[in-house]
Amino acid sequence: MNIAVHGRDFKPEDKHLVQMVFDELAENQLNVQVSDSFRKILSAAEISPLTEKTVSFNGKEDIDIVLSLGGDGTFLETVSKVGASEKPILGVNFGRLGFLTSIQPTDIKAGIQKLLKNQYKLDERSMLHADSEIELFESGTNFALNEIAISKTDTSSMIIIHAFINGEFLNSYWADGLMVASATGSTGYSLSCGGPLVMPHSDNFIITPICPHNLFVRPMIVPKSSIISLKVESRSNNYLVSMDSRAKIIGDVDSEITISKESFKAKLITLDGSDFLDTLRAKLGWGRDVRNRTHLPEIEETS
Repeated sequence: MNIAVHGRDFKPEDKHLVQMVFDELAENQLNVQVSDSFRKILSAAEISPLTEKTVSFNGKEDIDIVLSLGGDGTFLETVSKVGASEKPILGVNFGRLGFLTSIQPTDIKAGIQKLLKNQYKLDERSMLHADSEIELFESGTNFALNEIAISKTDTSSMIIIHAFINGEFLNSYWADGLMVASATGSTGYSLSCGGPLVMPHSDNFIITPICPHNLFVRPMIVPKSSIISLKVESRSNNYLVSMDSRAKIIGDVDSEITISKESFKAKLITLDGSDFLDTLRAKLGWGRDVRNRTHLPEIEETS
């Protein structure tokens, strides 16, 4: 089995756990490749990945599974590298919440055994795609798993975003910004801005305003077959476009950004025993209030 590994900076106290991951991969005689950026981090931390092979994620490499070592931000960065190749990704959680990651680093031994025994499922998730007359990000990378957001820059005043659905005017949002989130992204930035939780395989996208000036403006759920067009007005003549963990300041306010469903999907590896609703309860702390214990069925705590 050919394994590619990508990660970002980790806490010093997690150093032994990161080394344990590579030790376990080597012990099972897996063919391991490490991303160039993560190799530099490992070298600085004096961790040996036990392989000299480097992966560039050019879509032509022989990869069976990609390991993402980190939190949800690292996982989203890994998705952006995998892109249209649709290589399956398994997240090992070195972060905090970890909605997208399947296992804890201390469970890596059992997790690898499940991989080798094919005790896992491929969970395919729809993504978002952005088109514009202007260059947003590098060609072929204008997609996101969680959300695509337009927001004001740090020092600017509110912006106005004119939104259209399938060519029909929806609203002009006076706000700090506006995002279009996928069902997967409903547990991310959209949730913190008051958006609804949506089951990950729902055929919907969520339009969520960021700090709107009008209190009656609320998030809106639309079919993911929708074509959502956004046009910005800004006093500073610029705004910020972000796609998951990537962001770029745009200085052209005359151009339109169109958001639609991406033609390819992200493939998440879900190990046997994992369940979205279990994760939801555990990560959001549902049922942990002692006042609720007498009203809820017994819930097995998950890490």
